[in-house]
Amino acid sequence: MTYRPKNFTVWAEIPVTDMDRSMAFYNAVTHADLQIDGTEPNPMAMFKTGEKGGIAGHLYPGIPAKQGEGPTIHLTAPGTLEEIIARIWDAGGKVVSPPIEIPAGRFAYAIDPDGNSIGFFEGKD
Repeated sequence: MTYRPKNFTVWAEIPVTDMDRSMAFYNAVTHADLQIDGTEPNPMAMFKTGEKGGIAGHLYPGIPAKQGEGPTIHLTAPGTLEEIIARIWDAGGKVVSPPIEIPAGRFAYAIDPDGNSIGFFEGKD
C-alpha cells in the first residue's frame, strides 16, 4: 500500500549555536517575529503560521551539520525572491545559487550564519 499524506513534512528544526544572532537573521529575512519560548525543555524560537494546521518549525540550541552535509529546509518569506536574497546578504547569510525556476515558482539556496543549508521560495501567484 502506498502512503500519500497531505504533507510529508510535519515540522522543521534548525539547530543554531547563537540563538540571538540566528533569531536576528531569520527575523530580518522572513519577518517572522521569532521570540524565545522557554516553556519547553530547551529554549526555542518558533516560526508561527497564520493558519490552523500550517507546517512550521523552530530554531533550537544545537550543533548544525557541516556545511553541505546536512538537510536543506525550504522557507517562505515576504517579497520577491530578489528582495529575499538582498535581506539574506544584509542579515549576514550567504546566497549560494542563482534563482532556480521550477513549475511552482522560484527558489535560491542560502547558508545561514551557522552554516545551515536553507532554501527560500517564491511561489507563483
